[in-house]
Amino acid sequence: MSRYCSQCGKAHKACICAEIVPLTSAVELIILQHPTEEHRPMGTARILNLSLANCRLWVGEDFRDHAPLNQLLAEPDVVHQVLYPSEHSTCISAEVDSSYQKIRVILLDGTWKKVFKMWQINTQLHSLPCLHLPETLKGNYRIRKAPNDNALSTVEAGFHLLQLWQPKQDFSPLLNAFEAMIDYQIQQMPKGVFERHYSNGKSTL
Repeated sequence: MSRYCSQCGKAHKACICAEIVPLTSAVELIILQHPTEEHRPMGTARILNLSLANCRLWVGEDFRDHAPLNQLLAEPDVVHQVLYPSEHSTCISAEVDSSYQKIRVILLDGTWKKVFKMWQINTQLHSLPCLHLPETLKGNYRIRKAPNDNALSTVEAGFHLLQLWQPKQDFSPLLNAFEAMIDYQIQQMPKGVFERHYSNGKSTL
């Protein structure tokens, strides 16, 4: 019998499936996940994939010859964009009308160093418009090292993107599952470890 849940991929005692709420979204998400993230206990991309019916998650580093992805990118009448803070990226700041054209956004999941490498490799993405989230947003990834205060986990980035663009819908269950996952991990830590290493919002481990 596997130690891991077949749905969320986490150990059975850390399973988050009970926290997952099915959500609908006019905006589709594609998550390209670096292989080093696939089995991380604190990975968050799976929350998006389990919650959203129109979300796809593929694992890999080089997607240049990935037929399913490239078939989607070739679909006509679809607006494809990448959530990646390039020097030419546009800030996500207003509601969008997705009733006339389908919108599909690609998220790269991994550490900043790994995501940068994925961006360099997957040159088919370079012709797509890039987006970035408002710099005022602050992440709450309390038990994972972050390069700065506004560094967001993949699920937080997905939540803010969808909520900003579709304000009439409630995507808070995504963050609720995220918080439940973090709270469980904190509860498993020896007494005092979280306070010593994480209470300032940045990991020192």
